[in-house]
Amino acid sequence: MRRISLTGPESAGKSTLAAQLAAHYGTTFVPEYARQYLAENGASYTLADLEAIARGQLAAEDAAASLASQLFFCDTDLLVVKIWAENAFGTCPAWVLAELARPRYALTLLLAPDLPWTPDPLREHPDPAQRWHFYGLYRAELVARGWPFAEISGPAAGRLAQAVAAVDSVA
Repeated sequence: MRRISLTGPESAGKSTLAAQLAAHYGTTFVPEYARQYLAENGASYTLADLEAIARGQLAAEDAAASLASQLFFCDTDLLVVKIWAENAFGTCPAWVLAELARPRYALTLLLAPDLPWTPDPLREHPDPAQRWHFYGLYRAELVARGWPFAEISGPAAGRLAQAVAAVDSVA
């Protein structure tokens, strides 16, 4: 079973691309659990909320793994939780860091924030400079961890082809 994660700043097209990839490969994708959690509990969050989101994301991935055939896509990963926790609270729970040290994904697709910002009550950083700052944090983490990743950028129409080429290279 190969898990492919999509990561990157807000409004970079992760959810759209995850759904497109799942359709292309005839498999499933795991939606970003944080959206469901925050919709149910309010947009304000604490470190404990981020931990609950991390646990929910992992549980959703494990459930999807039992339904998928050979490949499935995760519309986010624990890297998002780590970066958000450190940004908002200056720390990340040790168990999240331990989970990040365990290999989980065959490939991570890092989506650039070069698409237009789409307003959403659950999003926090519309400023392009902030979005690129977060992109740099994600990229640095991927490099430091030695995770296989591919950067996806440019107009929405070309992103699926870039992502398919990257997935095919590891599948």
